[in-house]
Amino acid sequence: MIYAGINGEVIPADQVTVSIMDHGLLYGMGLFETFRTYGGTPFLLDRHVERLIESCRLIGIQYEPDIAHLRSWISRLLEANGWQEAYIRFTVTAGADVLGLPGGVYKEPQQLILAKPLPEIPDSVYRQGKALQLLKTPRNTPETQWRLKSLHYMNNIMAKRELQSYPEACALQAEGCMLTGSGELAEGIVSNLFFIKDDILCTPDLGTGILPGITRAVVMELAREQGITVSEGRYRWQDLLDAQEVFSTGSVQELMPITTLLAPEASPVIVGHGLAGPLTEQLRNAYRRLTGRKQDES
Repeated sequence: MIYAGINGEVIPADQVTVSIMDHGLLYGMGLFETFRTYGGTPFLLDRHVERLIESCRLIGIQYEPDIAHLRSWISRLLEANGWQEAYIRFTVTAGADVLGLPGGVYKEPQQLILAKPLPEIPDSVYRQGKALQLLKTPRNTPETQWRLKSLHYMNNIMAKRELQSYPEACALQAEGCMLTGSGELAEGIVSNLFFIKDDILCTPDLGTGILPGITRAVVMELAREQGITVSEGRYRWQDLLDAQEVFSTGSVQELMPITTLLAPEASPVIVGHGLAGPLTEQLRNAYRRLTGRKQDES
């Protein structure tokens, strides 16, 4: 039996229900955070909650979490499922309201936690890297000042469906690369993107409409601590083709080297020597030290 969480409780997942009048269901008014555990402890939980609080404020959801209670709730959920290392999705929906578009504050949000065991990623994958497929599906513009991790996820789903239409990308288990409507580099379907050129760490700036990823921010901090120049700017697919190293970031896969670039009606391009580059390795090791995870683990 799989257990899930709702409003502080831990119950069988098939017993969790939300109202059909919940505006998270009716209008996508809700937010979520995804993160993983290390040794049973949610990593960077404070940062995820800070982003969630600010996002709730922007869309009018009255939400003030108790971090200690949230940690305890997550621990109880992991214990009920018999897991220590897990992928966790924490969702806050607007809660039930009238049928229509109210302009007031949502005062009774619903809190949900779903979890699943972490996939095992062999260390060889972090050496050999993955592929990145250029997509035609554009990254849409955010509904607010910057992109929120909201329940409006159709853009990502349509991008994933396009990704699955490319046989080579499927065979290589590639991530998809989304561009802005004007053709600028944006982000992966479930990741932020970085590349290294002339020993400078480059990543699209938030003005492109990308998600301000938690792992993205930590990687930039680690880079600066190690004397690596960081540049946030406006880039194009060609910049990846010209790069010495490319990698993506996310809470579950950490820093994933990108060693093959795929584009419709174009031959694959190998990045660098087809293996994780030295600066990518340096940053990944620094990140793993921060998590307390052994560097030689998968």
